Amino acid sequence: MKSSNQGFDPDLQRQITTLAAVLGSIAINTLSNVFPLNGVSVGNLSNTLFASVQIIPANYAFAIWGLIYIGLIAFGIYQLQPSQRENPRLQQSGYLLAIACIAQCAWIYLFLARLFPLSNLAMLGILVPLMVMYQRLKIGEERVSRQERWFIHLPISIYLGWISVASVVNVAIGLYSLKWDGWGITPSVWTVVMMTIAALIAAVISIQRHDTAYVLVIVWALVAISIRQVNTPLIMVTGWVLAIVLMGLNLVNELKPRSKTTTNN
Repeated sequence: MKSSNQGFDPDLQRQITTLAAVLGSIAINTLSNVFPLNGVSVGNLSNTLFASVQIIPANYAFAIWGLIYIGLIAFGIYQLQPSQRENPRLQQSGYLLAIACIAQCAWIYLFLARLFPLSNLAMLGILVPLMVMYQRLKIGEERVSRQERWFIHLPISIYLGWISVASVVNVAIGLYSLKWDGWGITPSVWTVVMMTIAALIAAVISIQRHDTAYVLVIVWALVAISIRQVNTPLIMVTGWVLAIVLMGLNLVNELKPRSKTTTNN
């Protein structure tokens, strides 16, 4: 219980900051597309300078940002409610989402400025806070209300899933910009290795947390990579096989009975 004469409410401050950071990141992303630095957008750079980076998904896959931003806006508004002010899971998450949103703005600038290796640091600034937040929210470990699952867990699962993919892609772009030779291993093989690692992580999350949203994002990315690399059989077949296996595994896991602690908040 907070003292009535307390000068400010730290939970309210966290709520407002989180929503402001979400809206700010969306605004920066929109401006970067409408008024791109040097007249070139993120998509333009990816499709020109890095057209030969084989792990980049097909262009349509990036439409998932629309879903991510809708989810984040829903998250921001839901967590701003007075009833959520003292939600212990949101309190433990603190400013992590705000940090991720700020890092995303930094990533946009660094990428458009063609500081690709440095953009990996910004990407890490998005990924790590989201991973910690995922843990603190106990996504997939505790049963929560339907509202919290839709407006808190689901947006973070989708965002983290796509940033997991984006981090791998960004590392590949950074290494390509530095003219890394891949230690003599062909780009196709490296692409298959990274796709397999991403699929394995998704499989672990499916088994341990039954997080269908995260798994579906990885499947979305794998299929998009396969479609883009339709002329590279090794990558195309691997992507489709991994996607089908993940879908099957997730279906089996979803059918299994689960016993998790129920929390009401």
